[in-house]
Amino acid sequence: MILHGGLLNPSFQAASASNSMPIAVTSVNNLFSPAYFRYRYVSASGNVFFRSRKATRDRISLCHGNYGIRVCSESKAEEKQVRKYSPLLESPLRSENNVSTAHLKVIPDIWRSAAQRFGDRVALVDPHHDPPTNMTYNQVEQDILNFSEGLRVIGIKPCEKLALFADNSCRWLIADQGIMATGAINVVRGSRSSVEELLHIYNHSESVALAVDNPELYHRIAAAFNSKASVKFLILLWGETSSISSHVMEGIPAYTYKEIIDMGHENRALFVDSHDAHEKYVYEPIKSDDVAALIYTSGTTGNPKGVMLTHNNLLHQVHNLCDIVPAGPGDRFLSMLPPWHSYERACEYFILSSGVEQVYTTIKHLKDDLRQYQPQYMISVPLVFQTLYSGIQKQISTSSAIRKLVAVSFLRISLAYMEFKNIYEGKCLSRNQKQPSYIAATLDWLYARVIAAILLPLHLLAKKIVYSKIHSSIGLSKAGISGGGSLPTHVDKFFEAIGTKVQVGYGLTESSPVVAARRAHCNVLGSVGTPIRYTEIKVVHDETGEDLPPGSKGIVKARGPQIMQGYYKNPIATSQAIDEDGWLNTGDIGWISPVHSVGRSRNTGGIIVLEGRAKDTIVLSTGENVEPEQLEEAAMRSSLIQQIVVIGQDQRRLGAIVVPNKEEVVLASKKLSTSDSDDVELSKEKIAGLLSQELRKWTSDCSFQIGPILVVEEPFTKNFKSKWVETITFDFVASGLMPATIVDFRLIVPVMKIWKPRSRKNPSTLAVRTLPSTASEASMRRKGMYAEWRRLSRRDRADDDNSCYVGISLGG
Repeated sequence: MILHGGLLNPSFQAASASNSMPIAVTSVNNLFSPAYFRYRYVSASGNVFFRSRKATRDRISLCHGNYGIRVCSESKAEEKQVRKYSPLLESPLRSENNVSTAHLKVIPDIWRSAAQRFGDRVALVDPHHDPPTNMTYNQVEQDILNFSEGLRVIGIKPCEKLALFADNSCRWLIADQGIMATGAINVVRGSRSSVEELLHIYNHSESVALAVDNPELYHRIAAAFNSKASVKFLILLWGETSSISSHVMEGIPAYTYKEIIDMGHENRALFVDSHDAHEKYVYEPIKSDDVAALIYTSGTTGNPKGVMLTHNNLLHQVHNLCDIVPAGPGDRFLSMLPPWHSYERACEYFILSSGVEQVYTTIKHLKDDLRQYQPQYMISVPLVFQTLYSGIQKQISTSSAIRKLVAVSFLRISLAYMEFKNIYEGKCLSRNQKQPSYIAATLDWLYARVIAAILLPLHLLAKKIVYSKIHSSIGLSKAGISGGGSLPTHVDKFFEAIGTKVQVGYGLTESSPVVAARRAHCNVLGSVGTPIRYTEIKVVHDETGEDLPPGSKGIVKARGPQIMQGYYKNPIATSQAIDEDGWLNTGDIGWISPVHSVGRSRNTGGIIVLEGRAKDTIVLSTGENVEPEQLEEAAMRSSLIQQIVVIGQDQRRLGAIVVPNKEEVVLASKKLSTSDSDDVELSKEKIAGLLSQELRKWTSDCSFQIGPILVVEEPFTKNFKSKWVETITFDFVASGLMPATIVDFRLIVPVMKIWKPRSRKNPSTLAVRTLPSTASEASMRRKGMYAEWRRLSRRDRADDDNSCYVGISLGG
């Protein structure tokens, strides 16, 4: 007999293979009282077992012959199980009502404290899932408690790992915190990761069970997980288990989000009604230094590494991000980033601990949600702010000639006004340790003040006529928070000019993540601000490791309570990332602004400026060091360029690989053509010529110039759902270019990272990390040049992962 659903009723139908038999049950000791049972199961022999609150095991044998029922009790003392609990969140269950809500010991404690302070305020708004969801702080607390208890019912134990592969939603947060509240460790990743990556993360982390976004994701990964992983049970955050084919499940128990919530609610009621239920456990509070989550970084080589973040790491962010974002009840945040990124995750914990309303959105709905919800804050990445910038610019460019002229003129005036304003306010960055003389600084301040005063009325008029319409469409009345990458300077200046504050933060997954950020009162463009509380940052020499003075460029290191516990099962990588004194090597190049008492930089002392990754640095044969990001950022302002990567390691001059924006190139060619025909045939040479002109135009102010270029017909990444690009086809349009870098095509953002050569045999080889390519040698012949495809041997690799490298050597 197989039972489905809830507890047995006094009369029920038991299905057999041949017929169904009605069974009447009468018990003088209330055997079937709902308050009696904790859970039940069916043995292979047909016996139905119920676990009672008295720690006895009751067996009910079905007797088919006389339709009777035989009940016996097997009193058996059970070993007490360890039950970890969140000290504050579950304090009512433990009758610890005197626990202070002001002191959070672990992350799940947030929800008890928030529920007491903000109660019926709306916490979460999730309008784009089915069903749409609004949850108050009280509801969030109760659902987290129910979900955690439901996990205990189906067998999750403290310190076990449960993989959570899902995207941003209110149910992700409930599942994340429900897992933590049991003392288990969640292992997180997004649904768009490749099957191979998800399988590696699951097995490497030693996860025992799986929670996924929806049935579609499970169908995609089921074959690999069924054959190569051990899954105790499956939880669907969205959708029904009936949507999963039975042959796909292969006997794995599956539960919906609602079923977990209901089981947890039912079991919590038993604890309230029964003192005996408490006696079955040994209670241990979750500790601050316990691992809360494993976050696997994408990594630049090999398989991703699991970053172990403790409750104390994440609580540091909760307690100190208020210095950056002074949010509170009544404020609204727009959330759209993957919550398995430590950036979004830590920010969610922080803002919800402050009584803020969080609205979930997606790229598809971003424009409409900004207009509808008018959020005071949005936490996002530079790409989103670039998208907003491009949308505004496109709207201006497609306006009538008069409107366009007015908007562009006002923007130029506002940009100039803000530049002079920053000068007289002392918010200009400088690496010069020697400060200017008092007289020179005074004259400079006076000149900037006068010019700014002249431009101010026009700037205020622009805010009223033009910028107010932009503000009404995007909201962000207080600030947009940008992190996870470098915000382009022209985007930064644009939002400052229109009066939308964009604050930039800096950190890594290994630092939970924020170590520094720009404050609202000192939002210095081009920087990542100052260290947050209890955090130390220094700059060291990249070779000797010696501490460098302010203004000197070197490797940025950070130390503080937010630094990870280490990489999971990887002590070697941990020791390479964190030294004996606790300093985390960020791998970023930067400098700290010197302290000046007068002049343009008098209010920028101690501010951190980043100039790229250490491994992105290009060293020319002349001995000059080049940071390619400045050139790439300048070049990307051209509408003719879709993607670009600057190369030239160990060469005499720089080169670049460029993906043209084909539509814009055609339009530019038509403008330059004297023919009236719409059919403009573009040769490779003509495309290269147009792109070279654009590069010279937009990079003229940079310290270095780009020489020969290499035009790529297709974008760098064709499919971001794959870990690596499958095929790349290069057209060589310039001679004399000897690339000597490695290009890494990553999943998350469409950017290219550059590393030094991995081939020791041929230092002038462009090694593109990719899956086995189908390109032939014939397809690589262009303009009398020969491109040789070859697979580098294992001894030429710098790491021992399963991917291969394809070298492209130029020859006559």
